[in-house]
Formats: sequence, C-alpha cells, structure tokens
Amino acid sequence: MAITGIRRLVFRVDDLDTGCRFFTDYGLYPKEHDATSARFETMDGGEVLLLKRGHPALPAQAAQTGIGVHECVWAVDSDRALADLCADLSRDHELTTGADGTVHFVSPFGQAIGLQIWRPRAVHGAPSPGNTVGHIGRLNQPRKWIDRAVPKRIHHCVWTFPDVQEALDYYRDRLGFRVTDLQKGFGVYMRADGAYEHHNIFLANAHAGMPNFDGTLRFHHCNFELEDIDEVMVGKNYLDRKGWRNNGWGLGRHRLTSAAFLYTDTVAFLGGEMEYGADCDCIDDSWKPRVWDGPFGTAIFMHELPHWMQAYPNWDVSFARDDQLRYLPADPKPVAEPAE
Repeated sequence: MAITGIRRLVFRVDDLDTGCRFFTDYGLYPKEHDATSARFETMDGGEVLLLKRGHPALPAQAAQTGIGVHECVWAVDSDRALADLCADLSRDHELTTGADGTVHFVSPFGQAIGLQIWRPRAVHGAPSPGNTVGHIGRLNQPRKWIDRAVPKRIHHCVWTFPDVQEALDYYRDRLGFRVTDLQKGFGVYMRADGAYEHHNIFLANAHAGMPNFDGTLRFHHCNFELEDIDEVMVGKNYLDRKGWRNNGWGLGRHRLTSAAFLYTDTVAFLGGEMEYGADCDCIDDSWKPRVWDGPFGTAIFMHELPHWMQAYPNWDVSFARDDQLRYLPADPKPVAEPAE
C-alpha cells in the first residue's frame, strides 16, 4: 500500500469570511484563522485549508482555473512508500518539501498535488439499526437523535480535466490508483491503492456540457462522509436554517456507488459544490470495473430531478473488458423517451 486517501484540500478563495462561515456551519472544526488563511478539520483530522488568492502557500505553477481546491495532498502510509513515490516522480518532476514534510509537485497537465505521511484519527460510525417487515433490528429502542452533521472524513474530490485519458494514465501509472468504474461521456472513477472507498477521485470530462464544466482543469466538488442518511438529512435541515441552499437535486442516492448524497451550492465562493455523502460502496482489488451510461449511473433517485434526468433512464451497464479501462465517450444514440 502507499496512498490511503485525502489528507488535505487546499482551496484558493477570494471571500475568506464566507468560506469560514460555511465550513463552520457545515460541521468542520475551526482550528486557525487569520486575515489570509483558515484551517478546518474533520473528525479524523483531515484538513480543509482556505488561502486567499495570492497567498504564498498556494501552488504557483499549476494550470488550474478559477477558485476552489488548487492542491490535493494525499495521505501516504509509510516512509518507504513515500520514498518510492518520490524516487519515481523525481525523474521528471520538480519536487519541493514543506516544513511539515509534505512533498509538492505539479503534474504534466498542470494539477498541483501533494504527498504527506499521515494516519487519520480512528473514527467509528454507529448508525441506528433498521427495522423492516420480517426483520427487527431495533427492539424497544428509538433511533438516535442528532441536531447537525459532523463530517467524519474527506471521502473524495472531483476536478474537470480537458483530457481525461491523460489524467487516468497519470494517476494509474505514477501514483498507483485503480480504475473502479467508468461513466460514458462523464469520466472515470479511481481509488488509491491503500483505500477501500469506491473512489477517492473522479476524473470528470471538462467537455461534458454540464453546469460548471467549461473545458478547463477546474475544481468541481468534494465529498465529506457522514454516518448515515439520517445525518445527511439532519445536516441539510441545519444548513437550511443557516441560509445555505442545496444545488436543486435535494437528497438522492447514486446508482453507480450506492451512496446517499446532498450537494450544497457553494460555487460562488468555493469554486464548486460541497457534498454530504453516506453509505458508499467499499471495494478491494477483487472488484470488477463496470461501464455505465452517464445518466443511468448518476442516481437511483433524486428528490428533485434535473431536466437532463427527466427522460426515462437508459438501463445500460456492463462489466468492463480489459480494453475498456480508459475514458469512453458517450454513446451517440438518442436519449430514451420519457415514460408515459
């Protein structure tokens, strides 16, 4: 094993105060705050670092556009693993090491990346058991009550890439990531070699024609994992009361990953959306990647269907052949007609 997940997300922002107010309401723990930066933590110690545009700690050579996550620092599990990664990267990358031991570099396609030896604090979820017909999981026991969400860890992050295949080759061949699923026309899901999450990164097609996809390397959203769907909805209600609004989809569940989701619209001041997630598939190296039709893989349900999901879904999914473990464009066939 080597990379185990996300250690830190470094945001470039223009409106630091609004970003700080949001992440406080979102349930992260405020740790530091001054005129040009702020740091927050999840329960396991994962970090969100907000830096005002022009801050010297922001990567200078990256090609990324807009505000948002301008550097992802990946957690590495050992000195040996970090040394092996750096030995390979140093052949054709300029590596710099920060005071905290983070190794910084920029990919050939202009994405700033960091590597740091880090082990998260232990966090153990304990969702309430469920009752259903023929099965009693809770006897003489009510569900537990909570009044707001507290993110346990940073689950994954998404950027739009002008050349998805270039990014896929890089994350696989240079950083050891595995392809887990492919969504035709949308992008590719990948997990780090030391992780069990379905994906730690989604390589989105920057030319997909979706909102906030402008053909450039750009931050799209990041996911913060909660305990269960109850915490997702309690978190939504808390954010509603604080004046924050979701992206219009409301509560949903992705078909491709099985995960419950709630996206909050923070594009104006964080460059992309923030996603509460829960109950995502966990996998290992025995997993067989699948190829999905784009809309079909997106959701089993959404509280408010967007216009591009109004048509009846095209039920199209299959296991990927070895020659399909690459970026696949969307099928040219027309979208199915809406159900009567």
